Amino acid sequence: MTLRRRSVALAQWIALGTVAGVACGAASALFLWSLGRATEVRTHDLRIVWLLPVAGLALGALYERFGKDVRAGTNLVVDTLHDGGPQLPLRMAPMVLAGTVLTHLFGGSVGREGTAVQMGASLTDWLSHRLGVDPDTRRRMLAAGVAGGFGSVFGTPLAGTVFGLEFVVLGRVEYDALVPALVASFVGDVTARALGATHTHLEALPETAMTPLLAAKWVVFAAAVAAVTVTFITLTHAVKNLAEARIPALRWRMFAGGVAVVAMWRLSGTGDFLGLGVPLLTRSFTDAQLPVAVFALKLVFTAVTLGAGFPGGEVTPLFVIGAALGNVLARALGMPIALGAGVGLAAVFAAASNTPLALTIMAAELLGAAALPHTALVCVLAYVLTGHRSIYPSQRLLRTKAGRALPAPTRVRELADDELR
Repeated sequence: MTLRRRSVALAQWIALGTVAGVACGAASALFLWSLGRATEVRTHDLRIVWLLPVAGLALGALYERFGKDVRAGTNLVVDTLHDGGPQLPLRMAPMVLAGTVLTHLFGGSVGREGTAVQMGASLTDWLSHRLGVDPDTRRRMLAAGVAGGFGSVFGTPLAGTVFGLEFVVLGRVEYDALVPALVASFVGDVTARALGATHTHLEALPETAMTPLLAAKWVVFAAAVAAVTVTFITLTHAVKNLAEARIPALRWRMFAGGVAVVAMWRLSGTGDFLGLGVPLLTRSFTDAQLPVAVFALKLVFTAVTLGAGFPGGEVTPLFVIGAALGNVLARALGMPIALGAGVGLAAVFAAASNTPLALTIMAAELLGAAALPHTALVCVLAYVLTGHRSIYPSQRLLRTKAGRALPAPTRVRELADDELR
């Protein structure tokens, strides 16, 4: 390819990435504003949580009537990125936005990454079809949409870029989509901030030297992270499978899930485990008296909410689970609490989503460069120790984590490790 042709191709990708980024950033800004207002209403008067079962019934009916082809959520995005197929429905964006905001309004424990990824992907796929691009260009634009959505909703454009390239196929980064993903993520972040989006602020971690003793502690830490991650994935899938087997209609599954969350809320005696749980996240970095059970309770609230079918993502609840777990492990292992919380925040989601590179970078963007050696070590170890499991069952395996090549790309399922050896 001549220099001129390369320049033209680069300009094309910058232009497409910019368009995708503006769309993703605008959608994320609207989403974050709506989410903030919903959270304010709920925290001002927790009595609204009593209506979560009714909200589940209404949302379930809406998805049964208009959203059958979008209910797969992020897994549908993964399948489309890998296999092509029909255009992602444009209504995925408004449906998942409204559904997630309403889930938060009434107290469901879900996150926001799934919503941002699905909005970004559906908007950029609509653009791809309007522009009539070829399948390869469409796939790269989809990756850019994922990156733009993730980077803009968290204010972490570098992590968003790598996440968009890393999360489809385990162990492989899709570098051919690097330019549009990078542009979309940065433009999306700038657009969201320009439209007034704000993000949770975390203090930078102090420098902590890596020593042989600390490295040994991180191995123990990573094993605990992997165990909690496996528990979360297993419980979420178990709740989903049990609910689908016992209650065929989505509306009634979500109603039952809402009843369960309300019951847990009343039994816990606090609203801390509802919604995103950001106050628990920030508290985990400083509170030496944080109850040991916090991470486990947030895990159960989230698994039940998602397993019942409520729309939303897993990332922020997993950040809370990881930070609270890190707080507990740091105290037990004699580490600085903030360091343990920061590493736990990154490592639990890295293991659950099989994206150790993206989360290592995200930790640096959120917590400063001092987090890098520690998060890199624990994210990679937890990723390996979690085995062939994922919160995104449609992720593909080309080879096992032990290094054996598979005869064909295989979707990740909750399989025993010996089935993939």
